[in-house]
Amino acid sequence: MATAPQKILIADDDASIRLVLSQAFSRLGYEVRATGNAATLLKWVTDGDGDLVITDVVMPDENVFDVLPRIRKLRPKLPVIVMSAQNTLLTAINAAEGGVFDYMPKPFDLDDMAAIAKRALERPADKEAAKAQARAVRDERLPLIGRSAPMQEVYRTIARLVGADLTVLILGESGAGKELVARALHDLGRRRDGRFVAISLAAIPRERVDSELFGRGDGEVGRLVEADGGTLFLDEIGDMPLDAQTRLLRVFDGAEPAINPKTGRKPNVRVIAATNRDLRGLIAQGLFREDLYFRLNVAPIRVPPLRERTEDIPELARAFLLRASREGLPSKTIDQAALDRLKLHDWPGNVRELENLIRRICALYGEETIGARIIERELAEQATTPAGEGPVSLSTLVERNLASYFAGQPGGIPPAGLYDRVVAEIERPLFQLTLAATRGNQMRAAEVLGLNRNTLRKRLHDLGIEKAKSR
Repeated sequence: MATAPQKILIADDDASIRLVLSQAFSRLGYEVRATGNAATLLKWVTDGDGDLVITDVVMPDENVFDVLPRIRKLRPKLPVIVMSAQNTLLTAINAAEGGVFDYMPKPFDLDDMAAIAKRALERPADKEAAKAQARAVRDERLPLIGRSAPMQEVYRTIARLVGADLTVLILGESGAGKELVARALHDLGRRRDGRFVAISLAAIPRERVDSELFGRGDGEVGRLVEADGGTLFLDEIGDMPLDAQTRLLRVFDGAEPAINPKTGRKPNVRVIAATNRDLRGLIAQGLFREDLYFRLNVAPIRVPPLRERTEDIPELARAFLLRASREGLPSKTIDQAALDRLKLHDWPGNVRELENLIRRICALYGEETIGARIIERELAEQATTPAGEGPVSLSTLVERNLASYFAGQPGGIPPAGLYDRVVAEIERPLFQLTLAATRGNQMRAAEVLGLNRNTLRKRLHDLGIEKAKSR
């Protein structure tokens, strides 16, 4: 007696998507039923129909995330695949919370959809993993921004890992957002009530890495113990000295157990590492331990550089403008021509470079709307340093600009009062950029500038920099 074909229930308010999916799965030998609303889907599920559900999130009558709990209650073993054009990390997390088998961002590849459906029909959803993922924190202020296809893969991987406690290795260029991914894994995971302790191994003198990480043995604990119950983020792990690598591996293996003096036990820590370097290349050079690499590379995540996701630039730029305004810088908007120009840049400094550019423009330009002319000027000034010249000193930059200013004056001699004009022109951007860097904290800004706080406040008032926050 022939076995009845498995049945797939498809729900999407877009008739073209229903048609394409119905035809594709019918050709593969499945029985298909399709609907354009959530109510019909729920009725089919209630009647015991279907072996798999493939559904869009936003339906005309109801959001599927509100329907999923009822589906789970009625038929807890029925696998569900969610599709959505709202391709954010929050969508992926909501899908994980609902216990779905998988999440597919739109537009999707038919072959990928078919492969996922085949796996879902062969293996029921892992209820325990779904419960673990359901502990994820729903936070609209999630730090990761972007709806591009490369970011969708990052979101899906994060959504799968928040319910686990695996060691993660985050790969990506400098400024791409590796620490934001690490924080999302911590803030959305089961250790969110513990501490997130970050250590940048590239920023610490090599002779101090061991003591910073493991403590000094005189009662002063290291970052490993500080992270007990939470997450230890090892940024730029490729810069870790070999002796510290060996000790870290021994701690992983239990051969050298670190002890938390407050609890008297070994710290319970999730390790997340990140690097912008080729660890396999370092292994070949004898600069990184291969056994440590395999201990760290349990669950890799690649963060794409900004040049691979330029369609995210408008959303990022507007988010940075809003953030700058909230931190005390002048509120601005950006026009389409400026956004188009931003998309043409290579962004060697990635998202961090874009954010710094937006902050600088907010601080230095009086225009309320950022146009392509401003973007062109700022990017051109960044490109004036010859390739290979390296960092240019502040005095050199000032000298270059002054030389240009002198050359543009009649007879090469500026009008009288030059000193006061130069000081006045430098003081405002100096204060604004310092406040931007300290996120509006006047006490910290005064410390950076080497000024008395009252003196700084008076100068800010005199210059009309009224929006700076005082803390």
